[in-house]
Amino acid sequence: MPVPQNPQQIGRFSMREEVYNTLLKWIMEGVLRPGEKILDKDLAERLGVSRTPVREALRRLEDKELIESAANRWTRVARISLKEPEKFYPIIWTLEELAIAESIALLDEEDFRQMEAINRSLQKATRNNDPVTASWADVEFHQIYIAKSANDHLISILRDLKIKFRRIEVCYFGGAHSADESFQEHNKILEALKDRDLAGAQHLIRTNWQNSLKRLQTLDLEQEPDGDDPS
Repeated sequence: MPVPQNPQQIGRFSMREEVYNTLLKWIMEGVLRPGEKILDKDLAERLGVSRTPVREALRRLEDKELIESAANRWTRVARISLKEPEKFYPIIWTLEELAIAESIALLDEEDFRQMEAINRSLQKATRNNDPVTASWADVEFHQIYIAKSANDHLISILRDLKIKFRRIEVCYFGGAHSADESFQEHNKILEALKDRDLAGAQHLIRTNWQNSLKRLQTLDLEQEPDGDDPS
C-alpha cells in the first residue's frame, strides 16, 4: 500500500476530522489508487492513531462511495467508472451557471487577477505533468465565482458533488494530452466575465465541462485489477 512512509502524525485535537480529511485527500490525489486494498491497522500505524478513528473515517468514505468493502473480507478504494461523470457533470455545469448568474455583477478586478494567476498555474502544472496541482488549480478557478455567489446552499451542494469529481480530474490531467485546452477555455470564460456577458459566460462554462467530459471519456484509467476479492 503506497501510503507516505513518514506522514505528519495526527494529534488528539480534532482527531476524527483530521483522519477523515487525510484519507479523503489521499484518495482524491491518487495516493490510494482506485481498486487498492487498504487495512485499517496499517493506516492507523502510519497516522499515529488508534484504529477507531480510522474505521470511522472509512465508514464515512464508504457513505460517499469512495470506499467499498465486503464484511470481514476486504476494504478497498472504490474503482472509478467513466459512466459517473456522465451523470454528475451536467448537474455541476447547471449549478455553476446559476452561480455565475448570482455572482457576475459582484466579481471585481481582484477576483479577475486571482483567476488569471490560477489559470497560469493550471497551464504550468499541465505542461509539467503535475496532475494533482493542475486539478487543484482547475477547482480553484471555478471556486472564485462560486464563492462570490454567497449562496451557502449552492456552495455546499457543489462542494459535495466535486468530492467525486476531484479524483476523476486528477486522472484526467494526468492522462489527457489535450488537457491544455482547459487553460484556453478558462481564458474565454474570464473574458466573458470581465465583459459582464452572462449568457456568454454561462455558455462557455457549460462548454468547458462538456469538453472536459469528452476528453475524459478517451482515457484509459490505470486502476488495480478488478475482482470480488482484491487480495
